[in-house]
Amino acid sequence: MMIEARGLVRTFKTKRGPVQAVQGVDLDVADGEIVGFLGPNGAGKTTTLRMLATLITPTSGTATVAGCDLARDPVGVRRGIGYVPQSGSTLPEAVAGDEVVDHARLYGVPKAKAIADGQRLFEELDLPGLWRRQCKTLSGGQRRRLDIVMGLVHDPKLIFLDEPTTGLDPQARANLWEHIRGLRDRGATIFLTTHYLDEADALCDRILVIDHGKIVASGTPEVLKQQVSGDAVRLSLADATQAPAVSKIAADLQGAVEVETDGDVVGFRIPQGGSVLPGLLRSIDAQGIELHGVEVHRPTLDDVFLTMTGRSLRDEDAPAPAPEKDAEKEAVA
Repeated sequence: MMIEARGLVRTFKTKRGPVQAVQGVDLDVADGEIVGFLGPNGAGKTTTLRMLATLITPTSGTATVAGCDLARDPVGVRRGIGYVPQSGSTLPEAVAGDEVVDHARLYGVPKAKAIADGQRLFEELDLPGLWRRQCKTLSGGQRRRLDIVMGLVHDPKLIFLDEPTTGLDPQARANLWEHIRGLRDRGATIFLTTHYLDEADALCDRILVIDHGKIVASGTPEVLKQQVSGDAVRLSLADATQAPAVSKIAADLQGAVEVETDGDVVGFRIPQGGSVLPGLLRSIDAQGIELHGVEVHRPTLDDVFLTMTGRSLRDEDAPAPAPEKDAEKEAVA
């Protein structure tokens, strides 16, 4: 296993009292996997990532990362990993290429190899011609790609990516996806957090969902989607006053769950939604009810996330279930 963690706990001491941001996390990541780590804001994602990358110490629990014990050999862990944080670490006045070379040299990479590998990564991640540019002159997307180059230039066997595509345009995101797949194909292991569910679905071999500091789901994207109760059916009515009648027809269907009405729309979930649709439409038509539209969707990762945590991954207005970021900011010795 590239990562094997058992019972990881992180408690922050704050002015408001102890805050347990991570509550007994167990996780395994095999060599060569791309694993997505998903959770609402404040759920413990970044704290877990920072513990595994040796940036903060677990309050309790054990872990082996990149073949080294997290507590006994943190230096060995750091030698084997690359870490790309949410916020960049480059100095504004520094030259981009110099930052990359200096970073690689910290890992013992010879200068000539650091330059060659760094310039190759600049080309692969669409940063041509920027090797001698000051970091402060780069756009937000360019700085993000520079952060990723710095996390990869020493050729780590395990790469932690914390929201790697935030701030990238669609073409740059697609380019980075291909690069991540290429890293996996060459034997690297990727552990990433993301708020983009299409990214997790497209990239990840396996997904872990964390909520309230605990792992609440684990599996391949397809397996997780199969755990959601059926396809989503959405019926748009010509007359909203007929919604109760349509809701009753839907509720009487065998296997129908989560029947809900929102104005002139009735929605529900049912296994094999496409196959039950003809009979449903005949029943609605028999009562003289007119529809404006019908939609049937297979479960998505957003449905999985909503089922597991009670809210959408990108629901910025929902209160954070665990004050992870506030705890880190307020942490006292």
